[in-house]
Amino acid sequence: MTTDLASSSGTGTGSAAPADAAATGLPAPDYDRLPEVAAALAARAGEHDRDASFPHEGVAAVHAAGLLTATVDRGHGGAGAGLADTVRILRALGGGDPAVALVTSMTLFAHSAQARAPHWPQDTYGELLAESARRPALVNALRVEPDLGSPVRGGLPAATARRREDHWELTGHKIFSTGAVALRWMMVWARTDEEPVRTGSFLVRTDSPGIEVRPTWNHLGLRASRSDDVLFDSVRVPLGRTAGLAEPGQDGGRDVVGGAWNSLGLTALYLGVARAAQRWLTGFLHERVPSALGAPLATLPRFQSAVGEIEVQLAGAERLVAALAEAVDSGDPLAAAEAGGAKVLGTRAAIGSVEQAVALIGNNGLTNDNPLQRHLRDVLCSRVHTPQDDSVLLGTGRAALDLGGSAR
Repeated sequence: MTTDLASSSGTGTGSAAPADAAATGLPAPDYDRLPEVAAALAARAGEHDRDASFPHEGVAAVHAAGLLTATVDRGHGGAGAGLADTVRILRALGGGDPAVALVTSMTLFAHSAQARAPHWPQDTYGELLAESARRPALVNALRVEPDLGSPVRGGLPAATARRREDHWELTGHKIFSTGAVALRWMMVWARTDEEPVRTGSFLVRTDSPGIEVRPTWNHLGLRASRSDDVLFDSVRVPLGRTAGLAEPGQDGGRDVVGGAWNSLGLTALYLGVARAAQRWLTGFLHERVPSALGAPLATLPRFQSAVGEIEVQLAGAERLVAALAEAVDSGDPLAAAEAGGAKVLGTRAAIGSVEQAVALIGNNGLTNDNPLQRHLRDVLCSRVHTPQDDSVLLGTGRAALDLGGSAR
């Protein structure tokens, strides 16, 4: 079964909206509604996980609370939320449904990048904002390919944009495209057919002819994220709808602040998953009364100590992520550089705490009748996000060794 986005993603005409979006009516973020929204997501998270169905109603709830566009710059009529607020949002949503949180994060990151260093064409970004005022308009960068793997490991994309008289013609195959079936805009990383070759993002509306989503996502965790394959067959992209198009090595290098948003935002998301697991665990320990004991498991010192260890792990990781996020917002370059290390520590704390919860209660933690097994499967996905542990530790180790053994 395939999905043709030209017929399933809306009826937009593609007409440009003004880039000055102060009058577009973007919903203001209501942080007080975070617990309510997270609870609504949690109520259907199990269903979407079982069916591997995309949680459209969950994304709609996030949008209605003004959270999906919280990072839109104030100059465009947005709230201009920084990384600290984004961490708060994603931690709460991750505790409800991490699939919704993940597609939300990609859209928040796209708007924050535009606020820091505008790279979308003015009329195209105005079009996105105008639609975002009316309904959820999800955005994601499609970079990974079957042969290339993750682009952070190096290499050029096979996806190719061929120059025509007044447009580009985009052909390629992307995998692990989070939220593909629900996206409104895709930032497709591709190469040109020029000499010398340039690479960059081609901004593609998902109602463009020639786009096909193949439902290939058959994953252990985050099943509802629908991170399917997307195929582009001679998709027409107007010449101006590109971002960051440059020769390899001349694209400005690594975006350290953008990397910090990714590292800390996604770590917060998975800490939210771990908190959801902890909440279920504590409820179970209070409710479970073995006949031989005659009292809840929560009264036993062994369980109290284990829950205490989980709490220490999660509280420390949450405080680290929140503090670094605030420091990044204040312009501290060291904080941005340390964000990858915080991801290692934070995701390990999240995974370790959920694994400990499962080990603590045995079969009850692994039955499909309880959500703990879902939290375990979901939290394990934290390992695959960029930057991965080996890259962070290699870079950090090399930097430490370059200090010549001097104390920090």
